[in-house]
Amino acid sequence: MSTAQVSSVEAIDAFRASLLVFLSQSRSALDEVSSDLLRMRLWLENDQRRFWESQLRQRLLQVEQAQSELFGARLSQFQETLVEKQLILRRARNAQVEAEEKLKRLKKWERELAHLSDPMLKQVERMQNFLSGDMGNAVVSLGEMVKSLQAYADIAAPLPGTAAAPAPPAESPGTTEENQP
Repeated sequence: MSTAQVSSVEAIDAFRASLLVFLSQSRSALDEVSSDLLRMRLWLENDQRRFWESQLRQRLLQVEQAQSELFGARLSQFQETLVEKQLILRRARNAQVEAEEKLKRLKKWERELAHLSDPMLKQVERMQNFLSGDMGNAVVSLGEMVKSLQAYADIAAPLPGTAAAPAPPAESPGTTEENQP
């Protein structure tokens, strides 16, 4: 059995208090990381996807409208109107292509984020389990250690100025008052 030379119970207690502060702050930071990743995934999967799908629908309608206006301009055979309507159609198609590309890129980001964040979330979860389990047990052990050391210090060190009372002599089994003359 190994022995320890403890010079300050207060140092162990201060370490325990610092460990409690560290655990509180690290749990908070890990919770924040988890929630940030979750918020990012939800933002990509819900908000952004909905936005760009809506944009694509609107831009498809604009292309259809520009095509019908161009068709009408061709029938009217006004050259100035025809060039203007062709320009509007080109812009609408470019906007449609942009929305399609953004939606495609968004889907790629969703897959990449899931692929990259899942291992990180597992590490965060392992760290949270370590902090809750092992480090929580360490805090409890340190608290018990402080109590034991304080109790030992109270027993081992008699108060100054008091002498320990000598123990009464032990009687041998063969000597009793009956055997004495």
